[in-house]
Amino acid sequence: MRIRSLFESHQEIPVLFTCRGQNINPPLFFDEVPAGTQSLVLLLEDMDADPLWVHWHLYNIPADSAGVPEGEIPPLAKQGLCNNHTLGYEGPCPKYFQGTHRYRFTLYALNEVLHFDKDPEPAETKEKMEAAIIEEAELWFQCSSDD
Repeated sequence: MRIRSLFESHQEIPVLFTCRGQNINPPLFFDEVPAGTQSLVLLLEDMDADPLWVHWHLYNIPADSAGVPEGEIPPLAKQGLCNNHTLGYEGPCPKYFQGTHRYRFTLYALNEVLHFDKDPEPAETKEKMEAAIIEEAELWFQCSSDD
């Protein structure tokens, strides 16, 4: 399975997709989703934040989805809560840190559809999906402050 975007893995994310720009999610493209996948989960995490910070959290993305359109979520997908207890994309925000942070989009293929009574926290989704993961793919990028 693969996840791609307009930028190559480990490159700087375009400003458009940060809090300095329009703070919208970049387009993402999914390839080679494994047979037997019932749903997909997507997490965007700041790997250098302490504690780890979840900037975006989508679940129940249809297994046949070709990706995520720019500034949108796929039809039928659900948004879970981010660490700010908000729904929706929270792009990298270098005004809150010095230096460069590394970020990771992780796409998980699951053999089930997830069910929650309320909007889930990232830890709830991670716990519920743990036994259902078939495969995962990553797309790394970085974002730098103006320090």
